[in-house]
Amino acid sequence: MHMAHALEAPLMTEAARPPAVLEYNVVKSSPHDRGAFTQGLILRDGFFYESTGLNGRSSVRKVKPETGEVVQHETVPREYFAEGLTDWKGKLIQLTWQSGKAFVYDLKTFKREGEFAYSGEGWGITHDDKRLIMSDGSASLRFLDPKTYQQTGNLEVTYQGKPLANLNELEFVRGRIFANVWQSNSIVVIDPASGRVTAQINLAGLLSADDRAVPVDVLNGIAYDASKDRLFVTGKLWPKVFEIKLEPTDLLDKPHQLKR
Repeated sequence: MHMAHALEAPLMTEAARPPAVLEYNVVKSSPHDRGAFTQGLILRDGFFYESTGLNGRSSVRKVKPETGEVVQHETVPREYFAEGLTDWKGKLIQLTWQSGKAFVYDLKTFKREGEFAYSGEGWGITHDDKRLIMSDGSASLRFLDPKTYQQTGNLEVTYQGKPLANLNELEFVRGRIFANVWQSNSIVVIDPASGRVTAQINLAGLLSADDRAVPVDVLNGIAYDASKDRLFVTGKLWPKVFEIKLEPTDLLDKPHQLKR
């Protein structure tokens, strides 16, 4: 009976497969401004560029990774709650949460050069080599033309075949989309061709009890240094930024052909 039943069981579809589990090792940690409600984080040319949220406390800033020192800062008008951040060809693009507006800055001077509108909420933003990739809190990522900022498509993200909502801060890493899942300790790895979550990183143990002695908010903030293959993570109001190394690395070697 048991053997017959096993033979009759349907094969698990690729879409329904559980994501691979990526383990992590902390390479090092460095100071992070406890007052920064981190919404977007990137690393370019040796500096973090960070977007912080909350009305009246939103900003875009340039930060020394080793010390956490803020070396350049631009305040966002208090009526806006800033969200995700990315760069594109010498510009910084910063979303806002519920204002339907993104700000475009000169990356070097932080002078605001423009803005554009979008429907719904703004959460996270990153880019591949051709398009901007934006999250809005749902299970759908939007693709935007980086010149016109018009939406050109979307990607439904699934976890074992079911939509995965609350996609937040995004980073494009070695051909894949990394996403914080809001109100969780997880980062998911998304195949940009299919939308399937192919791997997952659980960072629940990253902050120590001492780090949490002063209240912190959720894990949020992923930055990737492509030139040196370094990955950094932090959170809202966290006292530290962590450089982490993922294992096994073969899961990140070939886009869209992850081994199991």
